[in-house]
Amino acid sequence: MSVKEFPTIKSIRTFITDGAGSGGDYHNVEGGHWLIDSPIATPMSKFAAYKTSRTSWGINVLGSFCVEITATDGTTGFATGFGGPPACWIVSQHLERFLLGADPRNLNLLWDQMFRATMFYGRKGLPIATISVVDLALWDLLGKIRNEPVYKMIGGATRETLDFYCTTPEPVAAKEMGFFGAKVPLPYGPDDGHVGLKKNIEFLRKHRESVGPDFPLMVDCYMALTVPYTIQLATACLDLNINWWEEVLHPDDFDGFKQLKQALPQLKFTTGEHEYTKYGFRKLIEGRNLDIVQPDVMWVGGLTELLKVTAMAAAYDIPVVPHASGPYSYHYVVSQSNCPFQEYLANSPDGKSVMPVFGDMFLDEPIPVNGKMAVSVLDKPGFGMTLNPRARLIDAAGILSPSPERPLSVKKEQEVKTNGQATNGVSK
Repeated sequence: MSVKEFPTIKSIRTFITDGAGSGGDYHNVEGGHWLIDSPIATPMSKFAAYKTSRTSWGINVLGSFCVEITATDGTTGFATGFGGPPACWIVSQHLERFLLGADPRNLNLLWDQMFRATMFYGRKGLPIATISVVDLALWDLLGKIRNEPVYKMIGGATRETLDFYCTTPEPVAAKEMGFFGAKVPLPYGPDDGHVGLKKNIEFLRKHRESVGPDFPLMVDCYMALTVPYTIQLATACLDLNINWWEEVLHPDDFDGFKQLKQALPQLKFTTGEHEYTKYGFRKLIEGRNLDIVQPDVMWVGGLTELLKVTAMAAAYDIPVVPHASGPYSYHYVVSQSNCPFQEYLANSPDGKSVMPVFGDMFLDEPIPVNGKMAVSVLDKPGFGMTLNPRARLIDAAGILSPSPERPLSVKKEQEVKTNGQATNGVSK
């Protein structure tokens, strides 16, 4: 009996979004939203002009980015992330060559080609985030062709219910909404001096008193602290029973995390949302200096790469709790034994209610109810989300053409060398 012929990739389209509050850039929200306009320590907090709002220094400068991949049978896979016009350019001018005509089941091959081809300008950051969204669109496409949810294709369910904690400025609201714990953003950093340190302690003490002694309370420090400052702050808060301290240091300060665990072994430290690929996570995991790793599936390299990071972490008994990413993370977490629960990043302006992570982009994005989600909710093909016909998408074909000068082909270079002809108005 012969194997049924499988569809191949016919076309790829990319999109940006028109306006705030839609798609995969968490921070591309309207002014006044707690994510951008509340006091939150960042690496830019040392500059007075950029303390008030995170948009002042450009946290939302790239914007959302979407990929649609169509197969020869007409099936489409769709995914969103962040990257804006630069990500659309990378797909159109670079990554597309590896995808067109390819078998979408060859995920490892396609990922490896995209990664290796972009190494000279990639390895982390925007190029990997771009590959991530392409990879997620491929998984969505495969699930739709096979009529299976993604979690069924990567190992199946390891539980019946997914539990959530909530990242919010209002832990009391998270507790009332049924989440098992809450994570708050730290308001001040080292450059705010002793006064800022005192305010941080008071801030955390207030929240601990508001939710009681046993409700898990976590602190997100967004790469803003130093080793000495973290030790001083965490020591002063020992009586507050902070469940974990998140992303306290620069992502590359591997030795700093080692120092923190040596100084405060009784506390939990986590990081990883701004780390990329299995290579970036190798040191974090091998050193055993972290209690949880927190990759973002829309940034780390997509689901294909996240599964490899997870396998490494499992070998060291380190749990993986992904950063946000909505249903992309939900499918992943329910399929993995060393992923105990999931983050819900409060998308409402005041952080006190549950809204779709991707705004109005999809008609049926699943959201937690009473801090939980039945795995059966995910039983739809692919990632199970239907694109809103009114989604505010702008086809990137219109912004990529006319395009800037492209590199000469090998054939054209030979012609120029042989004939000395002028090319694109530039004389040889």
